[in-house]
Amino acid sequence: MSAMRGIKVLELSENVSGEYCGKLLSDFGAEVIKLERPGIGSPTRQLGPFSEKGDDNERSGLFAYLNTNKRSVALDVTTAAGSVALQKLLSHVDVVIDDHASGWLKRIGLDPETLDENWPKLVLCSITSFGQSPPEDRLHAEDLTVFQASGLGYHTPSGSPDDMPPLKGAGRFLTSYEAGLDAALCISASLYEREVSQRGRFIDISKQQVLASRLDYVLGQMVAGDMDVSTNRTQFDLFGPAGIFRCRDGFAYIWMSAPSHWDGLRKLLGDPEWMNTFPERWLERECTPERVKLCRQYIAEWLATQEKEKVAAEAQKLGLILVAVNNAEDLKASPQYAFRKFFAEVNHPVLGATLHPTVPYKLSATPALITMSAPLLGQHTSLLGEQP
Repeated sequence: MSAMRGIKVLELSENVSGEYCGKLLSDFGAEVIKLERPGIGSPTRQLGPFSEKGDDNERSGLFAYLNTNKRSVALDVTTAAGSVALQKLLSHVDVVIDDHASGWLKRIGLDPETLDENWPKLVLCSITSFGQSPPEDRLHAEDLTVFQASGLGYHTPSGSPDDMPPLKGAGRFLTSYEAGLDAALCISASLYEREVSQRGRFIDISKQQVLASRLDYVLGQMVAGDMDVSTNRTQFDLFGPAGIFRCRDGFAYIWMSAPSHWDGLRKLLGDPEWMNTFPERWLERECTPERVKLCRQYIAEWLATQEKEKVAAEAQKLGLILVAVNNAEDLKASPQYAFRKFFAEVNHPVLGATLHPTVPYKLSATPALITMSAPLLGQHTSLLGEQP
């Protein structure tokens, strides 16, 4: 049995955040009906990577990943007929997921303010960039905008030159994936609480707040008053020799902040003479920019001669935080990922057999399973005729 078996979800989402939330629920067994615009479908169908097979609406690898185990119903909820059909669907679902801008739900007749009056047992989750009441200039925002507004831009990368602009962070949709994950967790908790209260609830997910919650102890110290509040990016720099370094076959990341890390590095490098010129506990007490620069120089010279996976395994045995920076091919070939069965083969009617990432956690009794590929546009529209 899957963890979410018996839960019915209506997905109004048209962006990565809401679709990822729906995917997490559907892969754990929830029945997810995805409403799509007739003829054109969800905008994510037009986002790559693309396959050379199929028409424009069925070529997106991103859509195929985000929508496994779902059913596609073509319905324009902004029309009179669509509104009537939507009201009927709402009577048969436990959860609604939406990721349009604030105000859209009210316009289609699903007002969060009157949710308890009209749909007392419904769990309604809205994912927006800045919550339900943003300033006008923040009503519509891309992931990059939200990422920078959260403060994470100061960390990309940590310790970068002050005269260089902040980077965008990992991947294209980090903001949306993190928000989708939080939304799925909140929905699960709300469904659990509903077992006792018999009441639904409105869940307001702000992408900006989600990413702000991911900031490390620096923000916590500012809030607690232990560190000056500042927009200076150097506030987030830990002033150590951490960084990404080139290896013979790619890159590796190393982190050092404690005497045990310094001891591990010494053993890994074979007790080189240059390390004796540094004070024993310099990482904690005398971490000057000059020493950091010199340490990075020696590390870079040595790692350039090493293979990333091999040196990472050796370093970790010595208590040194050093990991390989993996690309997609590395992950596919990873023995650990193979052992955990992280990738699953999914047969799509247009794209064919493809490998999909699954979830990075396992529930022994109620595992996540991909039992059905992403739907074709409108493949299950006949479900509308089945509603009483």
